[in-house]
Amino acid sequence: MDVVARWPAVETLARVLLALGVGLFVGLEREWRGKEAGLRTFAFVSLLGALGALLGTPFALAAIAGTAILILVVNWASIHDGQGIELTTSAALLVMAVTGITCGLGHRFTPAAVAVITAGLLAWKERLASFSHRLTAEEIRSAILLGLLAFAIFPVLPTAPVDSWGLVYPRAAFTTVLLIAALGFVNYVLLKAAGPRGIALTGFLGGLVNSTVTVTEMAERTREGGPAWIGPASRAIALATMAMLLRNSVLLGLLAPAALRSALPAFLALLLAAAAFAAAQGRTDEGAPVPELPLRSPFSLRSAVYYGILFVALEVLGETGRRLLGAWGLYAVSLIGGLVSSASAVASAASLGAHGLASPQLAGSAALVASLASISVNAVIVGRVARVPRLMRATLAMVVTLVVTGCVVLAGQRLL
Repeated sequence: MDVVARWPAVETLARVLLALGVGLFVGLEREWRGKEAGLRTFAFVSLLGALGALLGTPFALAAIAGTAILILVVNWASIHDGQGIELTTSAALLVMAVTGITCGLGHRFTPAAVAVITAGLLAWKERLASFSHRLTAEEIRSAILLGLLAFAIFPVLPTAPVDSWGLVYPRAAFTTVLLIAALGFVNYVLLKAAGPRGIALTGFLGGLVNSTVTVTEMAERTREGGPAWIGPASRAIALATMAMLLRNSVLLGLLAPAALRSALPAFLALLLAAAAFAAAQGRTDEGAPVPELPLRSPFSLRSAVYYGILFVALEVLGETGRRLLGAWGLYAVSLIGGLVSSASAVASAASLGAHGLASPQLAGSAALVASLASISVNAVIVGRVARVPRLMRATLAMVVTLVVTGCVVLAGQRLL
């Protein structure tokens, strides 16, 4: 009784109510699906964990053991009824028991976050299953390779530069390559998960992965589909360009926050201009088949080596050009690099800024130049692939507007 008397009433009530709330929140989904272990069962399991934590470690372990016995009973009843083993419900009950324990220990954010994640995993069963079935062996290998490089190879790389000029930092270069590949892979997963949701969404998500491939596909579809594709393709190209700018600005901010702060006005102006072009284009795409973009998984051993070599080459050439020709040397290298891979060119400029080899203003401006170079490629692609005058004019107008906007903002910043 002395132990009970020392429990603060308000704090204890708050912990118990939180455990009740998270149990009911997760159990609601199980109840909706008609499972034997539903709303009340999950609430009781969570409360059991909370009471076990309040009483002490032995009682918390006993609560988990009691939940395990309950799971055996639930599965026995399910098998007896010919419905098979309830693996998902069993796992969710165990998670709720431990979540209840965290509530009893006084945690707030952790149990609430776990409850939301658990309910999401349960509710999105069909979508997750559909997504996993659409994955290819190559994509699964890409995810495994990403984890292998990130957790096995990265920690053993040297942090100091390996060249006498202080340009090549192996761990920093590897981090940048992983960051580029990981961003592309996450965007690729989003594109796969979204499925055929409309030409505009496909254009935007495709632009996050590879804007060049996306613009090329939209141009080809317009050439094959005729005038009905001009409006939707124009909007998709504008959205792909907007997505590329957004990806590059995020990459710049992750690697060199000070450089992003310097270039942020220009990137915002470009994003607003691209969004305005997307809004002004035709919105009618009903009846037009959503294209399956021919995008490969952006992470593989070949792509990692490609990004690594390109990144290091651009970083070395950029710093060499800066030392020989000043800012214009770095701009020239960023311009050429942006024509090949804007992500690598932006990353190399950001890396120079992060290591103090270029000022934040110069690094941000170089990243902007690389992005503008990538935008300019769109006009060439549409002109060579689509050969549809209206689409060519719309794309050219967008490219010219964005390039002029970026140059004006960049010149204004340099003058100030």
